Amino acid sequence: MSLWKSIITNLPEVAGPTQKKLSFKEKLKWTLIVLVLFFVLGMVPLFGLGQNALQRFELLSVILGAQMGSILSLGIGPLVTASIVLQLLNGSGILKFDLTSKEGRQSFQGLQKVGAIFFIIFEAAIYVFMSGLAPPLELQGTAMYFQLELILIFQLILGGLLIMFMDEVVSKWGFGSGVSLFIAAGVSQSVFIRALSPLPSPTNPGIATGAIPALFQSLSAGDPQTAVLMIAGVVATVVVFVMAVYGQAMKVEIPLSFGRIRGHGIRWPLSFIYTSNIPVILVAALLANLQLWARLMQNWGFPLLGKFSGNTPVSGLVAWIGSPDIVGKIIRGSISFADFGHGLIYGLIMLAGCVLFSWFWVQTSGMDAKSQAKQIMSSGLQIPGFRKDERVLERLLKRYITPLTVMGAIAVGILATAADLSGALTSGTGLLLTVMIVYKLYEEIAKQHMMDMNPMLRKFMGGSAF
Repeated sequence: MSLWKSIITNLPEVAGPTQKKLSFKEKLKWTLIVLVLFFVLGMVPLFGLGQNALQRFELLSVILGAQMGSILSLGIGPLVTASIVLQLLNGSGILKFDLTSKEGRQSFQGLQKVGAIFFIIFEAAIYVFMSGLAPPLELQGTAMYFQLELILIFQLILGGLLIMFMDEVVSKWGFGSGVSLFIAAGVSQSVFIRALSPLPSPTNPGIATGAIPALFQSLSAGDPQTAVLMIAGVVATVVVFVMAVYGQAMKVEIPLSFGRIRGHGIRWPLSFIYTSNIPVILVAALLANLQLWARLMQNWGFPLLGKFSGNTPVSGLVAWIGSPDIVGKIIRGSISFADFGHGLIYGLIMLAGCVLFSWFWVQTSGMDAKSQAKQIMSSGLQIPGFRKDERVLERLLKRYITPLTVMGAIAVGILATAADLSGALTSGTGLLLTVMIVYKLYEEIAKQHMMDMNPMLRKFMGGSAF
């Protein structure tokens, strides 16, 4: 155990701020610096790259916060994979961490970072050796080919570590988390291009990439089907945006009072989507990783997870975990009963994954009833009309938190499924994630700005985790 503690203590990390509270301007500065750095690094190509079999996975790379073919080709994949594995191990009881103690949280976070570093190295090697990102084919079998493979692996590892440390910078010095920021940045860029770009589409050179320019082009050319498809994409994007904001705004408020000050109290908010976007991030990243692995295994000659025809999964597991464009097929008149069955199975997978990861996240992130009761009691608050006892408060909170965890996960799973099946301008799941991320970021920025304007609110609001 002393060896493990030594490893945890000596892991490289970004030092946190020495002051207790960072100002609004300081947090905004570091968030913008990391965001600009993310876009800049995404444009740095891999030296020695010849074959990029993953370039066509544009929507998957958006969810993973990756730029295939650049130094950031791994994106947030290793970080999320490490989090998924550790949550499953902790939730199943194979590994047990006392997350109520400081030492337990340090062990959990340390093991998660070790897992992230392992997956960075592992995925970098797999991407290269399984010909996802490989040197020029004409050099195959030569010493230069092997040397370029090692150089590519080194660059991918470097990019993965940079993403990990940038995530830490945002978590400690900025707003929100780096993982959420990178997803939002990638999806926002994709939506902007697919909505407004006047440049010709790579798949259809006769029409613009952006839906709005393509709409006017198709109307002027007398192509009503393409026009309806473009309108459906824009409408689906707007509907997902509105529904996600509405779901995020729904809250259950528990009245609390200060034990020693009669007549004064606050309302403790519990969001309807209690675990926010975390379950969808984990499910979307898991499905994206499975599709990438299926493509790599097919390139290697072992299509155990299914086969692709171009960029479309046609058989095996990946054919079922990919979302069919139901609305687009209805407009084209090519819909079949198999498509509805495919959409139903995809929806069930999303719902089950969201509920599972939402439950695990509540247990491992200090959002369970026991942790929240402890936090409320330490803030000097209590529920009016109830005895000031942590166990009583925990039982009452459990009546709200358990249903909200399940119902919120189901709601966000339904939203993600509907977004994917509706043919939005980018990945429906990615779009949903971005709306939720931006909404939470707005709430955090507003709260920070309010506390900077009125320092008396710091003690009042500082105890709340929401």
